[in-house]
This record gives sequence, structure tokens and C-alpha cells, in this order.
Amino acid sequence: EIIRPIFDKECQNTTIIDGTSLIQALHQYMRKGLFKSTTLFCTFDVRNLYTMLPQEEALNVLVEFLHVHGYTKVKGIPLETIRLLASIVLKENVFVYGKKIYQQVLGGAMGSLFTLTLANIFMWKWHKELVRRQDMTGEYYGWYIDDVFMTWNKSLLFLDVLLTNINGALSTSSYHKPAAEPYVVPFISDHPRHVFENIVQTSLRRAIKYSLTFQSFNDERRYIKSTFLYNGSVYC
Repeated sequence: EIIRPIFDKECQNTTIIDGTSLIQALHQYMRKGLFKSTTLFCTFDVRNLYTMLPQEEALNVLVEFLHVHGYTKVKGIPLETIRLLASIVLKENVFVYGKKIYQQVLGGAMGSLFTLTLANIFMWKWHKELVRRQDMTGEYYGWYIDDVFMTWNKSLLFLDVLLTNINGALSTSSYHKPAAEPYVVPFISDHPRHVFENIVQTSLRRAIKYSLTFQSFNDERRYIKSTFLYNGSVYC
């Protein structure tokens, strides 16, 4: 009763209450001019959140959540006391199965309003970095307990390939990490000649396979040429 209103207030911008609130949020997203033909809708969920909630970590996140939002007390109750009371509610759960009594050591009681609130606060901690990144680009990010919905308008990097959705068409090209140094085996080294030939052929084959357009192939070809020249190649 004292924690839930705080959560609702502090996380209202990213919390999805129902389908209507999601539709309203997307209409606002469209009014900002961010909705494009390339916009993707992404959704995923956290499986078994209630029963897999790490108890001690969840209690620490609860205190962190209140502290981050400027609370040292809630209705006169110190945060240390709130953590202690929350620990009792979370950990002192027992059940009988097969004529044996068991104590719950992971997660919280299903159906408990406190478990629901604690799970939401735990997810707040997990979502923070994702929300920050979405805010930087104006993209939408919302969540309902353990279900997440987000928009995406960027290209996707996977291994050494750049994948881009352009008006529903897939575009591919080679990708090089910004921090990667343009080094290959130096062509002035004493390696057998076929080693250098293989490096050139492999690089060009990859450029052909990854490049969907002639322009992207040409860009990669120039990158390969400059890399080889940098490493003393005589094949350019």
C-alpha cells in the first residue's frame, strides 16, 4: 500500500497499464514524427519472473529504487525497516507438498500484491540501460510486468555484418568495429606466398557475399585495399 503508489508515479512514462495506454503511447510516438516505414515493433518477455526472482538482490533493488527517487523514509518508515519488513513477507513463505513442509528460497508467492510490486521494481533496475538508450534516439520503450514492447529504427550489427531494413527490404554489407585496428599478416613477413593470396581472396569473397549493392561492395573493396596497403601489400 505504501510502495506501489511510488512505483506507479516514478515509472508511469514507461509502464504499460493496458492495451489502450500502449496505443496512446504509440500515437504520441507518431506525432513526434518518429514512426517510419522502417520502424520495427519488438517484444519479448522474462520467463518465470515471480518464481525466479533472486530474493536478496530484489530487496537491495527495492532500497535502491526508493533511494534513487529521493526517499530516506516512506510515511515515516526508514528504508532499513522497509527492507526488513519486505524480507519477512518475501522469505517467510512455506507450503506443504508430499507431507513435507518447504520454505521458498527463490522468488515470491504467486498472487501476492507485494510480489507483483517487487517484481516490477526489480524489472525497473533491469530496464534502466535499455530505457536510456531508447530515450537518446526518441524510440519508444514500455513494459507491463515481465513483457516488453519497444520500437526500433536502427540497423542491426551481428558479427561482421551490418543488417538494415530499408522500406521492408533487407540490406546487407560488411561491418568493421570502430575500435578494430586495420591489421592483417604483414605482407613483408616471411610467410609462404599462398598465405597472402588466401587473405586477399578471402577478404574479397566476404565482400561479395555480404554486399547487396555494388556501392557497398565498392566501399568494402576500398577498405580492403587501404588495409592491405597499410600492411605492405604488393597485390593492390
